[in-house]
Amino acid sequence: MSDDSTEFLIRLLRAFGTEDARVEAKRASTDQLPQSCLETLCAFANTPGGGTLLLGIDEENGFEITGVKNPGKLQHDLAEMARVQLHPPLQPTITITDIGGRIVVGAEIVELSRESKPCYIATKGMNRGSFIRVGDGDRRLTTEEVAQLVADRGQPRFDNEVVEDAELSDLDFGIVQSFLARVRDSSPRVFESQPNEVALKMLNVVATDRGGVLRPTLAGLLALGVYPQQFFPQLCLTFVHYPSKSDSKFNESIRFIDNVRIDGPIPHIAREAIAVVRRNMSRRAFVTEKGRQDVWEYPPEALREAIVNALVHRDLSPGTRGTQVQIEMYPDRLRILNPGGLFGSVDITRLGEQGVSSSRNATLLRILEDVPISREDRTVCENRGSGIRTMRRELASAGMSPPEFVDKVTAFEVTMPNHTLFDEDTVNWLGSLGREGLKHSQCTALALMRQGNTFDNTKYRAATGVEDSRAVTSELQDLVAKELVEQQGERGRARYVLSEYAKSLGTTDAKRVRPNRRQQIVDLLGIHGDMSKVDISIALNLNQKTTEYWLAKLKKEGEIVANRGGPGNKNTRYRRSARYDQADLFALGDESHS
Repeated sequence: MSDDSTEFLIRLLRAFGTEDARVEAKRASTDQLPQSCLETLCAFANTPGGGTLLLGIDEENGFEITGVKNPGKLQHDLAEMARVQLHPPLQPTITITDIGGRIVVGAEIVELSRESKPCYIATKGMNRGSFIRVGDGDRRLTTEEVAQLVADRGQPRFDNEVVEDAELSDLDFGIVQSFLARVRDSSPRVFESQPNEVALKMLNVVATDRGGVLRPTLAGLLALGVYPQQFFPQLCLTFVHYPSKSDSKFNESIRFIDNVRIDGPIPHIAREAIAVVRRNMSRRAFVTEKGRQDVWEYPPEALREAIVNALVHRDLSPGTRGTQVQIEMYPDRLRILNPGGLFGSVDITRLGEQGVSSSRNATLLRILEDVPISREDRTVCENRGSGIRTMRRELASAGMSPPEFVDKVTAFEVTMPNHTLFDEDTVNWLGSLGREGLKHSQCTALALMRQGNTFDNTKYRAATGVEDSRAVTSELQDLVAKELVEQQGERGRARYVLSEYAKSLGTTDAKRVRPNRRQQIVDLLGIHGDMSKVDISIALNLNQKTTEYWLAKLKKEGEIVANRGGPGNKNTRYRRSARYDQADLFALGDESHS
């Protein structure tokens, strides 16, 4: 962790006035580590994305930098604590930063792999000593949560369990026939000659119990059953539409606008859930360069992907079968929550990334690939790992903010904000920036930054749908060069925020006007003859990306010439083109005749 990164984190803490799930600050006024550091290190290791512990910061006094007295000892003690008192041992990256003469010790803890979780305090044992980060505090994991993390170390097979009380008649004969027809059509070599019973057994729709009797599996019931809730009452979906932004603030006479429980197999639940949400939605205006158009509050395809993902990726372990998938609608957002966090190689930073996919319920997903949604000419899911990308793409196309994902380890939450990014005010503001020179993805990021969002490479990809991290870096650097965005920090810790210049545009009291950089550079070269990129940046107080941007433009327009290479070469020097020499001669001639 660099000095810039430490200072950036402190600025964030001060800006928000509180710690969060990724940063913990402690005063550490003595030579001894605060005992709570142990729980924090443990919690960060179990929390998606890990986190950073800062020592020498007083969280109770506006995150004032108080510094530590003996940084070398604290650095050693932190490393020892992480290595000896936690299991598995951790290896945090520990840095010492001097900020204005006061020393801050920082420890960066990466998230453990799924195979290694949970991290726990050795003296307390796994069930009592496992912690996770929630908000700005550390919370002990429950016994059930610990059990789920242990189960997730391998491929769960809860969906393959035989349902002992169920009979083959509990499967919907019509859906089973449609399912087998699709399977035989897609894989004739394997299934065409197999009897129905054998094919269903090969596909894990049915299996023999301990007495040798053929019965439905949990996956078979959920995908093809008549009424799975006969055996698992809470494997259903509930929908609640609240009249206010908080479910705790409502008029007692109007507690819910709508409150629905949806039972049945997953194909039926998915179709009915979409219908219920749509009947509670309205349409709104969406402004584009082509004018206004009416769209649903939430794009139906994005809605479908979010609901299906929650149903098929939910945790099916015995301890969670009493919890349903929940959809909550508020005036400003739609929230979808399912039991079970992200599974396998997928984490929040790679969610939706091409080629990154992992299925907790592999059998259930395989069956649902060939189960049609009733009254629709499509199956429940494709099982291609494309759902998150589809969700993001559909919301972006509707001019909406990207979905927000929260992995709570034992639960997963998707929230879709109910607003459009590109309202008339934002469209006009983007026009004032020179929108014709910006990509749609850059406009999306700028609109979100205008709402106060801070971006890094990962968040930019999630918000815009640009999948190549190198392309993202290029787009962000282009915004920096155009002075629309300011970069804070470097490399992996780089964060991007809207520039003061961009903020001022479109406001009635705008006082700042961007200088004419083109003319500034030409005039500067006229005075000094030839200069390097670094010389120009220092003289005009510009970041080098901005200088590169304008040098490339002026060179292309024939206003300047370079002695070698291009704007990326630090040894290149620039001077005004010959046209300026001719103009000066003409000016001198005019003066001699006067």
